[in-house]
Amino acid sequence: MTTISATQARVKLYDLIDEVALSGKRIGITKKGETKAVLISNDELTSWEATMDVMSDTELVKGIRKGMEDIKNGRIVPWEEVKRKAGLYGDYSSCYQASREIIFKVTIICTKENLQGD
Repeated sequence: MTTISATQARVKLYDLIDEVALSGKRIGITKKGETKAVLISNDELTSWEATMDVMSDTELVKGIRKGMEDIKNGRIVPWEEVKRKAGLYGDYSSCYQASREIIFKVTIICTKENLQGD
């Protein structure tokens, strides 16, 4: 991470804003040689907030861990089959777009299949 003194950051603030917005880099701002703050892009902040939101949901984290274990053990279902079974007909090109709906519907399907012995 690049660092800059608070004094220099004041002088170059608009350039620093453009730099982090375009490059995605983080810039540490120092006071008396110690990094006291970090300038990041809005996209980076949004990403961190989304990560913290997911990580604070213990049930979702359990589901993710179980899913990772399933993948590791070869227990996978093709995406098209998941969409078909879950009745998802929208344009879900990424899981993020409909994550809660997908997780809810897939959980119900998997639970029903497990109860039925499929």
